Amino acid sequence: MISHKLKVGIAGFGVVGQKRRKYIDENPSLELIAVSDIKYTEDGSLPDGVHYYNDYKKLVREELDILFVSLPNNLAADATILGLENNCHVFCEKPPARNIKELNKVIAVEKKSPSIKLKYGFNHRYHQSVKKSKEIIDSKILGEVISFRGVYGKSSIVPFGTGWRSNKEMAGGGILLDQGIHMLDMVRYFAKDFDEIYSFISNDFWKHDVEDNAFILMRNDLGQIASLHSTATQWQHRFRLEIILKEGMLELAGILSGSKSYGSETLKIIERVEGESVGSQQEKTYTFLNDNSWKDEIDEFADCIVKNRPIANGTSYDALKVMEMIFNVYQADKTWWETFKNN
Repeated sequence: MISHKLKVGIAGFGVVGQKRRKYIDENPSLELIAVSDIKYTEDGSLPDGVHYYNDYKKLVREELDILFVSLPNNLAADATILGLENNCHVFCEKPPARNIKELNKVIAVEKKSPSIKLKYGFNHRYHQSVKKSKEIIDSKILGEVISFRGVYGKSSIVPFGTGWRSNKEMAGGGILLDQGIHMLDMVRYFAKDFDEIYSFISNDFWKHDVEDNAFILMRNDLGQIASLHSTATQWQHRFRLEIILKEGMLELAGILSGSKSYGSETLKIIERVEGESVGSQQEKTYTFLNDNSWKDEIDEFADCIVKNRPIANGTSYDALKVMEMIFNVYQADKTWWETFKNN
């Protein structure tokens, strides 16, 4: 059991890094002592005494216990490795890397220091609609899962013009790797790995060298099927996931975010009525008003370090399996893959 406050550094102090700081500051076991970001033209200190650097490699020279990595995809794996090699527990945002090869390098370093914790930011697992759905699925009260049908979309790859998310060299992939990764992680969380995968991938609208649409059909060895759409041409931010079970259905709609642009977060629970020919009339809808996902995952991470417990959600294994799914999706569309792999 660790009794002192854990010293924290944040590599990448933009929108995401600053949001992470809010919940780091609220955790009684954590103390932010330094940050880094390319926006700083020189090194110095913030008004509250937190040191800042213009290079994350300088940041890790501080005596840190924990490194938060909130950097663009092309830097994520290298920064994570640097943190691990400096005996820091590391929390890295998704995606964990640009590709599987980079992630495997991280995992190889992680294995050398089994006492060091590594966690990835799959914060959707901590949304209340997702946690409630997980409880229902695991309880088997509505029977086994039959299938999934989902869409996760936004109006563009933001920022789509000159931003790094639309540049394959920096991002590694497009909307599927940036946002669709959450939906793939959720179906893994609710079911198991999907090995049989079909897809249609395109960049026909935005014309970047990364995808703006991914249409996915998957099946696992239990016969569970998932039909998913990850899109940057939705024109209205949208999240919806339907989970069909043998005795009912779960409908997750909306996902709370800082911008509130995905609408209200709701979970509709529908029970199948035996012999009912026009569909079940037994349903209940939950509306969730607060998003505690970022806070909860940071608190869980800190607790795992303080109490020396294993990481339960967002492990490197979780990250590897979802990355394998993503690249299997890319490869399933042979036309897309031939172009994508050579760019």
